[in-house]
Amino acid sequence: MNTPLSKIIVAATAAFAACALLYLFIVLVPNANEPEVGRHPQVSPSQSPLKSAYILATATTGGTFYPVGVAIATLTKVKLEQKHKVSISAISSAGSAENVKLIRENQAQFAILQGLYGAWAWRGEGRVKGPQRHLRSITMLWQNVEHFAVTSDQVKTGTMADLNAFNQAKFSIGKRNSGTEGSGRHILSALDIDADKTFNVVYLGYGPSADALQNGNIKGMNIPAGAPVSAIARAFAVLGEKMTVLDFSDEQLEKVNSTYPLWTRYEIPANTYPNQNQAIKTIAQPNFLVVRENVSEEDVYLITKTLYENLPFLHGIHKATKAMALEKAIEGLPLPLHPGAARYYQEKGIKIQDNLL
Repeated sequence: MNTPLSKIIVAATAAFAACALLYLFIVLVPNANEPEVGRHPQVSPSQSPLKSAYILATATTGGTFYPVGVAIATLTKVKLEQKHKVSISAISSAGSAENVKLIRENQAQFAILQGLYGAWAWRGEGRVKGPQRHLRSITMLWQNVEHFAVTSDQVKTGTMADLNAFNQAKFSIGKRNSGTEGSGRHILSALDIDADKTFNVVYLGYGPSADALQNGNIKGMNIPAGAPVSAIARAFAVLGEKMTVLDFSDEQLEKVNSTYPLWTRYEIPANTYPNQNQAIKTIAQPNFLVVRENVSEEDVYLITKTLYENLPFLHGIHKATKAMALEKAIEGLPLPLHPGAARYYQEKGIKIQDNLL
């Protein structure tokens, strides 16, 4: 496997944009308890060595994990690097499945995971082999909204039942061994759809999947991410009524939740995407931020505090993060909290369930 450090380069463009927005945010909304970072001269690394330099694993660049991960990393760099010598660098990855492995091997210390992969990892079930008891939660982030998109000529009922009639048509289930593939196969299996028998399965990331659908090279794709998703927006803009994101019926939602009750009803309002004239009645599972248990309590405390004291910045990076709020921070977490995160929530008067301590 390539070292995650090589992937940091991929984050450069997004990080530049995030830095620009963060600079404006800090100037306009300074933290009353600390000096404004932008008003101090740059200190060279030799003058101000880092105490802690961490890696945050995200996912592919066409989804939501990546831009939000870059925003989190940029926020912590600007707020914590100079004063506390703590820094995070975000990297792209194949998503939740690879992120579990990167954390296990200590090639990343922080990661964004789907709720399903968190449950699998802690218990050593599903696509994650062996309990990953070194994982700890920091906070819930936003909901991962299921977008099973198909060409409209495949649609009869408008629900997930339409996938049964694909007859080996090409369907992109996400990158091989990615979180997208894992959660997609879990959902399909719960609905009694054998992906390998029903589809001619192809393994593409979000952007390439959207391109392939637009070009007629595939008939459907699986894109779970915080709405709105750039890849879905691109496909809707080109295909319009020729593309449909399938609904989940109440019965289908119940089946999906039969093993891990993580998904909830989620309605994507009309006009969320270009040419999307009707609401989409889909489902969503939570995404959350995790950390290795051996990361220092003080660092995790500072990072958690920084996130919640600067939510408007994250909201400005991606609409999905508007779901983040302190009162929702620990709802539905599948892993125990890191002591640093728990300390921050206790200071804020958040009641923590025993299973999270």
